[in-house]
Amino acid sequence: MTGQDDTDFAARTLRELDRDRYLATLVLPAAHRPAISALLAFNAEVAAIRERVSGPQPGEIRLQWWNDALAGDGHGEVRQNPVAAALLDAIERHGLPAGTLQRLLGARRFDLYDDPMPDLPTFEGYAGETASTLFQLSAMILNHGEPVEPGDAAGHLGVAQAMIGHLRALGHVSSQGRIMLPWSILEANGVRESELFTGRDSEGLHAALGQIAELAGEHLDKARTAIAALPSGLRPAFAAIAVLERQLADWRQKTGSPFAPPPGDPDWRKITRLAWWTWRNR
Repeated sequence: MTGQDDTDFAARTLRELDRDRYLATLVLPAAHRPAISALLAFNAEVAAIRERVSGPQPGEIRLQWWNDALAGDGHGEVRQNPVAAALLDAIERHGLPAGTLQRLLGARRFDLYDDPMPDLPTFEGYAGETASTLFQLSAMILNHGEPVEPGDAAGHLGVAQAMIGHLRALGHVSSQGRIMLPWSILEANGVRESELFTGRDSEGLHAALGQIAELAGEHLDKARTAIAALPSGLRPAFAAIAVLERQLADWRQKTGSPFAPPPGDPDWRKITRLAWWTWRNR
């Protein structure tokens, strides 16, 4: 059984690696916060693999370690990792499907390589297996381990979150020689890879990013409708929508290079947005 030290470590890991998701856990019911924090900390650890390794092969080894842990093949040493221990406890307590988390690991293999995200359906599939999965399983934890159907809220909010995140991270990701937004949309607007990798602005780039922002807005609208139809006890799992709506609005209003770091609210304002949204959607 996982100790308090493991759950505390998982929460600290989440706070350090994925600040926005950590802040969103603060409005969750206290009884379910440790399990959801462990789930999100696992994702944060996996998402950070590329930044921590020298190349794809060491990254593949780390992903395989997590896959073995989820499959029960990691033996006793797995629980020496506090995040893994907290995650496995959450899986056992709430009946979370390990296979869903293994698919998340499979999707995260894309992060290790420099292949461009080819098109919108592939991006939506990637977002569905990563960001949407986290919303869906968080709602399942709030639902006492029972599946949450049909998953529209998680599906649309996850895609919106991924789109907004990569719009905001364009400069950082492009500087690594990576294209995480749908290349087909960029290419259709005359954008060249060399322009992205050198941080060169263009009308075509603005047009393409504007189209992606419109798609993100459409997913937010659909997510909002789907969340409203959920039982009130499940809605806190989706409180991040309050921060995402503001981030998309700020991105649309900003001027200057799309490669420049976007403006962001301080933590206290994000917490206020999350708390107000949660109160209104009780």
